[in-house]
Amino acid sequence: MKPPSNCRMVESLNRFFDSTIQRFNPSAILLFALLFPLATRAQFSPAETGSANSTSGQFVVIGGESVSQLASLPAIATNTALVRLDPALLAVSAERLKQSLRRQLGIAQSAPWSGKIFLALHPARSPDEDVTIISSRFGDGWNYRVELPDVVSRVRLSRALTGVQLLEFANCGVKSRSADIPAWLTDGLSQMLSVSAGLSENILSLPDKVVNEVELTKIDAVQRGIDPLASVRQILKNSPALTFEQLSWPDDAQLSGADGGTYRASAQLFVSSLLGLRDGPAQLRAMLQDLPQFYNWQTAFQKAFHENFSTPLDVEKWWALQVVGFAARDPGLRWSPAGSRERLDAILSVPVEMRDASNSLPVQADVSLQAAIRNFDAAQLTPILQVKSRDLALARFYIAAPLAALTESYRRAIQDYLDGQNPTVPRPAKKPPASSGKNDAERTVEKLDALDQQRRAIEDGIKPDELTPRNLNASVP
Repeated sequence: MKPPSNCRMVESLNRFFDSTIQRFNPSAILLFALLFPLATRAQFSPAETGSANSTSGQFVVIGGESVSQLASLPAIATNTALVRLDPALLAVSAERLKQSLRRQLGIAQSAPWSGKIFLALHPARSPDEDVTIISSRFGDGWNYRVELPDVVSRVRLSRALTGVQLLEFANCGVKSRSADIPAWLTDGLSQMLSVSAGLSENILSLPDKVVNEVELTKIDAVQRGIDPLASVRQILKNSPALTFEQLSWPDDAQLSGADGGTYRASAQLFVSSLLGLRDGPAQLRAMLQDLPQFYNWQTAFQKAFHENFSTPLDVEKWWALQVVGFAARDPGLRWSPAGSRERLDAILSVPVEMRDASNSLPVQADVSLQAAIRNFDAAQLTPILQVKSRDLALARFYIAAPLAALTESYRRAIQDYLDGQNPTVPRPAKKPPASSGKNDAERTVEKLDALDQQRRAIEDGIKPDELTPRNLNASVP
């Protein structure tokens, strides 16, 4: 049993730190270093029941003397958002999540670990009970203890296991103070691991029931295809992403997910964007290794990413661009190939009224942009092309991928023509080939004709079933 004074210390820290990841300040670490050996001999002794070791030996799981009454409740057993922990299954889960985390950060699976991680289970008092992490220094190394209820949410367990392993990596070879891991990094990586490998595959729970000696477990899984940020898109459609400043100082509601998941989604997108930078994984590793040297993580972040961000303002600007680009690339808003073809046809045609005779009723018809350029005067043509250029610029964000680059080529051809007709727009100092003898209109028509040929070739390569009216009606907003 831990000394009462140490218990009171942990309880007091709960008021100042995140409810899932707890760390001692330097004075608390010193006191705990004196008390932890006694607790270790008492709580991690061979006589303890329900213990398990992971395959690498880094994780030691200690089961409680009793099982929570919550674990046997049907509502708990069938709730896929909760995990009922067992020492053997928890050891496997921790090892799997470690492998996934190392892949994200570019750490070799064979790389040695430096600190043991003790996962201590106790009977849960409620389904949303806190998880506590304690760092303690012994000689030249660090050990970690994670206090876990035997019934816990999958998100909170994943966050705790991610956080303690980030601490272990950051504190490797450190003899002074423990690293201060920013919450956005823990949450962002935890969310990424949940999607990239499948949280139900990493985090194992006790079976719901046994039928004919076969253990059965209900799993709710969503296959999101090739988009690992699909859940982020869904959340950020309704709520704006947090700024870098807001990510740096999350409140309790954001950490617990009571904000609708906006903080967690923003953290996942932020970390994913950092990893997407050139040498992003290496820079994140460098940041983690530098954390113990500084009293705030911002200094370590700035040092590690100095090639990308000279000042904190540069981070804010970069992050704002990432959010805008992310929204623009939302595949959920893209038109189907059939819808894209129809929209592009509509943009590249001009509606006109035609009469067979002066006293006949007008007939609605569509002519090509080429025909409009050849036959309309400047007063008629300029506003039409300005609208077409704008519509093509907007269509780039929604049109199906095979036609997206072509859409931009159409826009450039039209905009070049408009710029050529506007004497206030500076033009590049280059002359057209002397032998061509063609004006701007003729050259633009030739460009549009060539692009039309490319478009027909692309459309011929699209499968017929992707161009059916059924797909068009279902996909075009």
